[in-house]
Amino acid sequence: MHRLTILALAALAGCATPLAGGEITRKVNPGGTIPIATTVRVPAGSDIVFVSGMLPAVANPAAPPNTPDAYGDTRTQAASVLERLKAALEAEGLTFADVVSARVFLVGDPRMGGRMDFAGLNASFSRHFGTAEQPNKPARTAIQVVALPAPGALVEIDVIAARPK
Repeated sequence: MHRLTILALAALAGCATPLAGGEITRKVNPGGTIPIATTVRVPAGSDIVFVSGMLPAVANPAAPPNTPDAYGDTRTQAASVLERLKAALEAEGLTFADVVSARVFLVGDPRMGGRMDFAGLNASFSRHFGTAEQPNKPARTAIQVVALPAPGALVEIDVIAARPK
C-alpha cells in the first residue's frame, strides 16, 4: 500500500503545472545577423494574443490589379504587412516588443525567377525587431508557398504576442 501511495504522488508531481510569473526570455545566436531569436520562453500565466495572418495593402493603385506590381516587391509588401500587424497589436495594447513568434509565408517573386526574396523580408523585418529602440527578437519561421489569398501578394505574416501578468 505504501508503495502505491509513493507512485501516486510521483505521478501527480509529474503533472504539476509551472508556477505563474517570470519574464519572457529570448536566446539569440550571438553571431547571427537576422533579427530573430533561436528560442523564446513564455512563463505560465502570461497573456497570449494570436494575430491572424495579414496581407499587404495595395502600394501602387495605377498598376494592374492582382499583380505584384500593385503590391510592390517583397520588401515593400513586408513593410505594409508589418504596419498592419503593428496596428492590430496596438489595438490589443501590445507592441512589437511583445511578439514572441512570427510565421512568414513568401511567394516566389517572378522578378527573381520565382525564388523568395529573403533579403527583402529581412530588410523590412529589421526595422521593427532587434533595433536599438526595440531590441526584442521573436522566434520566426519563413517558408515559400505557391500562392496567398490575394493574387499578386508575396507576403503574409502572422504573429503571437505575450506579456507576463
